[in-house]
Amino acid sequence: MPRLFQIIGLLMFSSIVFSSIPAYSQAETPAVLTFSLDFPASQPKHYSIRVQSDGSAHYQSSGSLPADSDETNSRDNDNNNDNDSFDLDFTLAAGTRQKIFQLAAKAGYFQKDVDSHHKNLAFIGKKTLGYKDARRSGESTYNYSTNPAVQDLTSLMQSLSSTLEFGHRLQYDYQYQKLALDEELENMEELAHANQLIGVTAIQPILDQIIADPSVMNITRARAQRLLDRADIR
Repeated sequence: MPRLFQIIGLLMFSSIVFSSIPAYSQAETPAVLTFSLDFPASQPKHYSIRVQSDGSAHYQSSGSLPADSDETNSRDNDNNNDNDSFDLDFTLAAGTRQKIFQLAAKAGYFQKDVDSHHKNLAFIGKKTLGYKDARRSGESTYNYSTNPAVQDLTSLMQSLSSTLEFGHRLQYDYQYQKLALDEELENMEELAHANQLIGVTAIQPILDQIIADPSVMNITRARAQRLLDRADIR
């Protein structure tokens, strides 16, 4: 009998020890959500956003430069190409990232058609939402959806694109026309007050440049600082 108790005790001890050691299985590939919009009548006319569950993200857009911009004139002299292409790698704040993937789950990971197919609806852009992880994948293209989760996710992604495009224009203005910075930043502040500006930390590098540059008007630098101070860093 003592021998039996010794064996039981050893098994219990081993169970406690091994249960305290984390399992080191092969790390799962991060889940990925993608959103793209094609709307030739808008600026930009195309953009795509890729967000991973670990926070890393990528944005790409293409459109046309303003006809009277210095960069357009420079490109005209080179190859008559007025296309404006923008690529940005960034990290998305945890709160926004969690909301994105929660909405994807509510929308069934886009494994079913999410388009409303309502007739006589105006064309407001060809949108595609996609999702992929180690266990499932889905993709759906739509003009308009009545699914509340898809509507919320579409609005969120469009707001994120708006923020990133602000950063793109700020970079252009900072290089070519610093006096235009204040108007862009004022527009950003208005959206921020309406809680329609998402992902400001993604464009922090250009905001930091503006804040640190004494050749930029003080009122403009103050706007940039306020935007960073209230940025979503959750």
